[in-house]
Amino acid sequence: MAHRDRWASRPAFIMAAIGSAIGLGNLWRFPMVAYRNGGGAFLIPYIIALATAGIPLMILEYSLGQRFQKATPGALKAVKPPFEMIGWWALGVGTTISFYYAVIMAWCWDYLACSFGQPWCDDPQAFFNRVLRLTDGPGQIGTISWPVLVGLVVTWALIYWIIKKGVLRVGKVVMITVPLPAVLLLLIFIRGITLPGAVEGLAYYLTPDFSALTNSETWLQAYAQVFFSLSLGFGILTAYASYLPKRSDITNNAFMTSLADAGFAFFAGFAVFSVLGYLAQSTGVPVDSVVKAGPGLAFVIYPTAMSLMPFAPVIAAMFFITLLTLGIDSAFSIVEGAVAGIRDKWNISQSATAGAFCIFGLLVGLVFATGSGLYWLDIVDHWMNNYGLVVIGFLECVAIGWFYGTKKLRDYINEVSDFKIGIWWDIFVKWITPLALGWALVTNIINEFQIPYEGYPKWALIVGGWGVVATIIAVAAFITALPGARKEGE
Repeated sequence: MAHRDRWASRPAFIMAAIGSAIGLGNLWRFPMVAYRNGGGAFLIPYIIALATAGIPLMILEYSLGQRFQKATPGALKAVKPPFEMIGWWALGVGTTISFYYAVIMAWCWDYLACSFGQPWCDDPQAFFNRVLRLTDGPGQIGTISWPVLVGLVVTWALIYWIIKKGVLRVGKVVMITVPLPAVLLLLIFIRGITLPGAVEGLAYYLTPDFSALTNSETWLQAYAQVFFSLSLGFGILTAYASYLPKRSDITNNAFMTSLADAGFAFFAGFAVFSVLGYLAQSTGVPVDSVVKAGPGLAFVIYPTAMSLMPFAPVIAAMFFITLLTLGIDSAFSIVEGAVAGIRDKWNISQSATAGAFCIFGLLVGLVFATGSGLYWLDIVDHWMNNYGLVVIGFLECVAIGWFYGTKKLRDYINEVSDFKIGIWWDIFVKWITPLALGWALVTNIINEFQIPYEGYPKWALIVGGWGVVATIIAVAAFITALPGARKEGE
């Protein structure tokens, strides 16, 4: 078995973990979720969700990788051999997400190239549709958008270059790509807060509505945001931790990563809503009429606002560089998690595994580069987040809580960590976190059958939703059944 890669330093690992956690969702999802679920009052369920699910699961995933010195499939196999399949399921979900995540980054490259000319000024929605060659629905495939294809090639080439040498190069890259978006977002916020209407925008973001706390949907959204934002269930954190020495601190690393992610998400709301307030005042409409989550915020609403600002080209370039630096850390961390799992099982070289994965990712990503790509991206993303990741987190808790033993793992965590965790961690992992995730899963399924997601045709939801989930499970079972490379001494 080849020598396992090691991080050059603890700060390199921390920066990589933070970069993986802080992604596009922190910028375009958290502020909107908070706004729609009680504003400032949303921080109460969010912090509770972070304490009862986010941090306990992050400690669990870090400890699995560090304790067993394996990526997720190998670590869970060490817990109990059949659990290897849970690990491949996690990597399958992460792999699927990487296919369309790279396409979103391709859009960012295209918009960055257009920043100084700003061709979206007249009609940002029409420009976005034109870049994507958007059709009328998932059934109308349309043609591939060549600008998106070029951006897709650039994205996958960059991912390959970053991870082909292993975590030593990753550690160097994240020292730039993690602090840079924070600095750029701070500059955007400073510019936004000086514009007329900014205060009104921030009031919409922060004004607490405590009645929202009596709504179960608010709590569901808080747990969902924490779980997805921290990159839990992707297999990333376990792989990253497996490159640490077995005597490395676990709890401090988990707390630092979790709190940095939460702080960035909260601050992103200030930058977003200060600009939205300006847009609302400039166009003479209420703030709530310009609030839009997801790609619509980044590629339609925000460009509209930026086109009205002084120094618009510079602000636009800063914004899309921010998106790219946020996205690239998350993208290559997902790929590294999958590559680590493959290497652990078959002992293939890092460069060859990374190259094959990136080529495969580019080819599959062509589906999302067509005129119907945005619809398929939306459908697949909904199912991966609401069913793939939630089930993985639930099964990880069951595997450790009910088969390996939380006390056994906690003893190891406390042996290597400065900050000791108590029996509260056992209770969360064995009971509270799986119950919270199970509740989220059941609620999502009930809602799914009551109201078809976004009004898409049922056949599209079956193919892009349940069909993709079933395919991932089948592939995970198949890979689990395959023999791995023989270890030395066997």
